[in-house]
Amino acid sequence: MLGALALPVLSAATAGAATAVPAALTSSCYDLPPLPYEVHTAAVTIRSKATTNSTALGILYRSHKFTVHKKSGNWLYITDKNTGVKGWVSGTYVYRDVRMCLD
Repeated sequence: MLGALALPVLSAATAGAATAVPAALTSSCYDLPPLPYEVHTAAVTIRSKATTNSTALGILYRSHKFTVHKKSGNWLYITDKNTGVKGWVSGTYVYRDVRMCLD
């Protein structure tokens, strides 16, 4: 004999017990608020206009909190909550993750 294989043992009470789901988790995924925008790179330049040729006003780092006010094409007009700087950032680096609802 080469050896014994140890497997976890489930009691009948554990295996057959129903798990209660909190009421808050039973609502539809579609009812949840949208996910926040995040910086998905180390940093992105805040610009005066929605173009890479415009003046740089600041840098939005991954850890910074910010508010998105409007969109223009692939550009977002934001306010950096840490510094108060307002300007445009590229949506290539700043975007909102998508929640997948499995109904």
